[in-house]
Amino acid sequence: MKLKNLFPVAILFLLLSVSCNKSDTVITPTPTPVAETITMNVAYGTDPLQKMDIYLPANRSTATTKVLIMIHGGGWTGGDKADFTVFVDTLKKRMPDYAILNINYRLASLPANNPFPTQELDVKAAVEFIHANRSTYLISNKFVLMGASAGGHLSLLHAYKYQTPTKIKAVIDFFGPTDMVAMYNDYAINPPLQFGIAALMSGTPATNPTMYQQTSPLTFATTAAACPTIILQGSTDPTVNETTQSLALKNKLTTASVINQYVGYPGGHGNWDAATYTDAFNKIQAFLTANVQ
Repeated sequence: MKLKNLFPVAILFLLLSVSCNKSDTVITPTPTPVAETITMNVAYGTDPLQKMDIYLPANRSTATTKVLIMIHGGGWTGGDKADFTVFVDTLKKRMPDYAILNINYRLASLPANNPFPTQELDVKAAVEFIHANRSTYLISNKFVLMGASAGGHLSLLHAYKYQTPTKIKAVIDFFGPTDMVAMYNDYAINPPLQFGIAALMSGTPATNPTMYQQTSPLTFATTAAACPTIILQGSTDPTVNETTQSLALKNKLTTASVINQYVGYPGGHGNWDAATYTDAFNKIQAFLTANVQ
């Protein structure tokens, strides 16, 4: 073969070599850090009370960022998400990989306006709204519910009763009612409160048994439906009876082999001192670390 015939071949190898070297030096852009954001009073419905405050951590993602939804108490007729704002900073410090969403819901104005299941359906709507906006908020589908008193009841009820759009991974219950029939009966010694339960439930256990059954978390505390649950209860609570409500739930969960932890404190209906609340959040943090992966 003559030398001049080798020249085109040499050029071809040179071009291939340069082409390969260029492909080996691809530069991967550095991801832009995701900043912490706080957005107040985001609407999840058309009623003025259907709003939530949203606290999204820095460097969040749809793969790793868990979600804590907070539901305030107030006997289903009062209270506000602002009641839980005091706990936001401690939760952010303890659980920096969680987004925190603090919701309001429509309050009952009895006997005519917003009886049950209005509050239950608002919690459901809020959960559905958050789930539908996961990609916008950069959060995962690992949802945890936390509520106090009536909010504890609503947290338990949603966590056990609804398996869609996502099954709740764990629930934190601060002294929430669990059995509405027992709640009505417990208030026999206090007729105004018993009347309030009847108005909320649109009847008594005798006249509207289905409503009481369908709004009691205890009904749905089964092996298939329930999720890991931590219950925090005062031993002298005059509003939510420890034996007929919180201990009844603990016993049913244990019988159903559902992971649960019962934490009893001396004291009444949430009027606990700072040391007690510190201990409660220590236990909540450990419970979630163990049970929400």
